[in-house]
Amino acid sequence: MQCSWKAVLLLALASIAIQYTAIRTFTSKSFHSCPIPSPVNCSLSQDTDAADRLCDESPTFSYNLSRKTHVLILATTRSGSSFVGQLFNQHFDVFYLFEPLYHVQYTLIPKLTQSKSMTDRRVMLGASRDLLRSLYDCDLYFLENYIKPQPVNHTTDRLFRRGASKALCSPPVCESLGAVDLHLEEGDCVKKCGTLNLTLATESCREHGHVAIKTVRVPEVNDLRALVEDPRLNLKVIQLVRDPRGILASRSETFRDTYRLWRIWDGTGRKPYNLDVTQLTTVCEDFWNSVSTGLNRPPWLKGKYMLVRYEDLARNPMKKTEEIYDFLGIPMDSNVERWIQNNTRGDRSSSKHKYGTVRNSAATAEKWRFRLSYEIVAFTQRACQQVLAQLGYRTANSEEELKNLSISLVEERDFLPFS
Repeated sequence: MQCSWKAVLLLALASIAIQYTAIRTFTSKSFHSCPIPSPVNCSLSQDTDAADRLCDESPTFSYNLSRKTHVLILATTRSGSSFVGQLFNQHFDVFYLFEPLYHVQYTLIPKLTQSKSMTDRRVMLGASRDLLRSLYDCDLYFLENYIKPQPVNHTTDRLFRRGASKALCSPPVCESLGAVDLHLEEGDCVKKCGTLNLTLATESCREHGHVAIKTVRVPEVNDLRALVEDPRLNLKVIQLVRDPRGILASRSETFRDTYRLWRIWDGTGRKPYNLDVTQLTTVCEDFWNSVSTGLNRPPWLKGKYMLVRYEDLARNPMKKTEEIYDFLGIPMDSNVERWIQNNTRGDRSSSKHKYGTVRNSAATAEKWRFRLSYEIVAFTQRACQQVLAQLGYRTANSEEELKNLSISLVEERDFLPFS
């Protein structure tokens, strides 16, 4: 039996309507839907490179005429990203979101952390780009596709780490606060503010001059090219890196079950035969690929990329933060300065919470030298040799050298933004 072209078209549209989110994420490039298809902007015959520019001429989209600066903090777990996020969260005119891509990962691919599948990676990245594009446009309703259970009447109590976003714990989003509650701790936000109204959150986002998002769920800056090149976004990427030896030490301490075999090796001196070395090597490979792209200065990253070492920020937080804001073209306000002064001189007890940001930042950056055995450090240095040299991290050639804090393992380097 043969079908007319009209019947085929209706079937295709019905399928897309039912499985819109799933279908769009199976492409390595973001897919945009157009409310008014035309041969100019939504032709299915366009080539792959043009896929990310679908619908640019659609009347439903407006260019970033206000020239808001949109910021993406590109990082990996335990690299200091929560600390860097706070440098934006505290700014009065920045709407900050903490790890919204968490919902994409745990809705589409709940076991992504164990998966090495390239298909899984494409699914995650396709959906992530679509969500980021919507969030930078202050369309927080798009999050409802991924929050489980799905919000009712645009309200939810399931947004991941809602309390880490100052804007989501302040009026008008949180209307129940008194003058005494203007500076809520993260754990108190949900208790005092109740469920999150995404309509109020959307309005708050639009009232702010800039939007900043922190994520550890995008491996490389190359994965963001479609967003960086989108003229509507004016997106700038802050890539945060940290010495892989410090990342490994922090993860072993924080994620004790996941890194149990590393802890056994550290405690016994015997390397387990079934040690998952990709927990380390994947970090180094992603750093190498991403930083190589940034340092090669491709035209599409011009004025859009800044590389920041956690160690530089920890040793001189005020100076480095000023450099970051200069790169972004956003004036740094007194709230940020005050937060830095109050949160980089903490005592030993102030860093007990694994996601806390109050600590002696300079001491924290060096602490890994006393947490890891020299055997594990030597193994890490061999496995990550290229990226250590690329980022200016020196190797320790003996246990004595490792523990001697008078010997700096961080070279003096000035990674200038690509302007």
